[in-house]
Amino acid sequence: MAKRSFAKTGVQAKPTTFFIVAAIILIALVISITGLKIPIPGQTELLNLYSMAEIRFGIDIRGGVEAVFAPRDFTGNASADQLAAARNVIEERMDNLNILDREITIDENSGQIIVRFPWQSGETEFNPEEALLELGEMALLEFVDPDGKVVITGADVIKASAGYITNELGNSEIVVELNLNESGKTKFAEATKRLKVGNQILKITMDGATISSPRVNDEITNGVALISPMSSNEEAVDLAQKISAGALPFALEAISSSSISPTLGKDALAVMTTAGLVAFILICLFMLIYYRLPGFIACWSLLAQIVGILLAISIPQQTLTLQGIAGIILSIGMGVDANVIIAERIKEELKNGASLTAALANGFNRALSSVVDGNVTVAIAAIILMIFGSGSMLSFGYSLLVGVILNSLTGVIASRLMIGSLSQFKPLRNTWLYGARREKANA
Repeated sequence: MAKRSFAKTGVQAKPTTFFIVAAIILIALVISITGLKIPIPGQTELLNLYSMAEIRFGIDIRGGVEAVFAPRDFTGNASADQLAAARNVIEERMDNLNILDREITIDENSGQIIVRFPWQSGETEFNPEEALLELGEMALLEFVDPDGKVVITGADVIKASAGYITNELGNSEIVVELNLNESGKTKFAEATKRLKVGNQILKITMDGATISSPRVNDEITNGVALISPMSSNEEAVDLAQKISAGALPFALEAISSSSISPTLGKDALAVMTTAGLVAFILICLFMLIYYRLPGFIACWSLLAQIVGILLAISIPQQTLTLQGIAGIILSIGMGVDANVIIAERIKEELKNGASLTAALANGFNRALSSVVDGNVTVAIAAIILMIFGSGSMLSFGYSLLVGVILNSLTGVIASRLMIGSLSQFKPLRNTWLYGARREKANA
């Protein structure tokens, strides 16, 4: 039988590859510890890569804010449907801000909405009133014609988003797109039909203050309107956010706000961090003692997976809850499992008399289907949770999905590159280092 080269399996493993991959992992580790600010071409603001110390933790771990909102300048009592619509807007707003740990409850008897959410990662003052500013405007949004008549309100707006279109000259143009519900569609069609004569202005106001004054050029009957031109993408995003923020059935005001203590106590985070570090060390010791060189590679693989998960949570400022931590633990467990499967396959190949080169190639190839099948099924479950879930369920689904993706990248690809690289060094070709009892390699 002809000898198989490890490189012929589709992975080029040069002697220096291990050191390159290890350097990348160490750089990512340093960034996860210290953070990094990167300049953006053409902008004064820096891209902030937050460190693990700046992760936004959930209420149960770090505490947060409780605010009671009530309708402002609203005649009569708010209906259950109106309160539910307001709650949905607040929930969507928090999803967009990656505030995944929150409680939003409705008191129909008093017509109030109680909102609980965690502090921001860099919060030092712990001022509830200032923390509420993160949720955005709670004012009433109105579209007003030149006669002062309210055409539609925020209750008629489904969403607003910034984007690009190609105009008649073939140039790209920044716009804000409005999507209206059926009620708003009918009222907006009637108003634009009337106002397009003379290209009259339709003001967009929040609590009477004008935030935009677009001219009506056409009759809009499909419930989708474009506001253009916008001078910059930042202006378009700002206007879209204000319109989306005002998509409420009535204006809301915070009638009270207070701080919430962490339900697990102040020392819970330190205990969890210590437990995680001890568990990682014990796992690495077991892998080193039992699997030797593949165990050494597994330690690097798991380190890369953990660092990648922490960066994927800290950089976009995803809220990390207890459920999210459970997702991380589950994905790391799958990472350990993947490395154990691969190491055992390599041992079996060596025991069956294969050369080291063939054992490495066959070990990875034959373990691949088991690892991929496990990751794919869990990834599907995580995606379903993220699509249909909200709040802390999103935190669990997100951390789990990121973990299994990184498991595939580090547990299969990075591990294969690193062990293939080290196997090029003659002192490291002793099959005892790979779990076999023989002292010399056949290859």
